[in-house]
Amino acid sequence: MAGLEWTQALVLNLPAMDAVHEEFVELLARTAAAPDEQLCALWDELIEHTQQHFDQEDRWMQAARFASGNCHSTQHKVVLQVMREGAERGALGELSVIRAMADELGPWFVNHAQNMDAALALHLRSIGFDVESGSMAFPEVLPQELITGCGGACDSRAKPRAEAEAA
Repeated sequence: MAGLEWTQALVLNLPAMDAVHEEFVELLARTAAAPDEQLCALWDELIEHTQQHFDQEDRWMQAARFASGNCHSTQHKVVLQVMREGAERGALGELSVIRAMADELGPWFVNHAQNMDAALALHLRSIGFDVESGSMAFPEVLPQELITGCGGACDSRAKPRAEAEAA
């Protein structure tokens, strides 16, 4: 399978998210191309990076009124669990498991980024969320109820800023 490469199709116009996503793509490519003797160490590095990446997005979602059990956060937990299981199998010498997971992780990531992360980025921009400080320029746009859907803007209860200002 052709490896995942960073392209404009993955840019979500949220610089902090885009930078972490680009790092993920680069680390995944290095892992997928690694010789056997480096594979487990790079897979572990990818897991650590992914944990930090997902923790950051989960913090942003929590600050932006996402329910802790929303499907975006749940997908983060599931993917990390599967990656950790791959690490365990790799440690037992089953390197083909890690290689298969790395091949599947690329297409999964593209779908996740272009759907769930794109919706999150749109939601964060719509509320004027500053990823560094956690402050919001438009807190009045936040829905009264927690967002339980998979994104932000895709959830029927999360009104875009323009719609909220018109109301």
